[in-house]
Amino acid sequence: MGTKIYVGNLPYSVDDAKLKEMFSEFGEIAEATVISDKYSGRSKGFGFVTFANEESSQKAISEMNEKDFEGRAVKVSEAKPMSSE
Repeated sequence: MGTKIYVGNLPYSVDDAKLKEMFSEFGEIAEATVISDKYSGRSKGFGFVTFANEESSQKAISEMNEKDFEGRAVKVSEAKPMSSE
C-alpha cells in the first residue's frame, strides 16, 4: 500500500497525466487523480497522488507545498481519510 498525499489549489488545466508528471521527480507513483465535478466534468482544483513509498511522499510534501505552479501556490499535505460526518 502506498502513501497518499493531497494536492490542492491546482490550476483547472491540470489533468491526471499532468499531476503525475508534476510529482514524478519525487519517486514512483502508483496513482495520480484530479478530482472533477461529476456533472460538468470540470476539475475541482484538487487531487491526490499515491506514492509507492512513504519517503517519496514526505519529500514531495516538503518540496512542493506552497510552490508556485502556473501562477497558483499549490497546497500539498498528507491525505486525510474522508470523514463520515
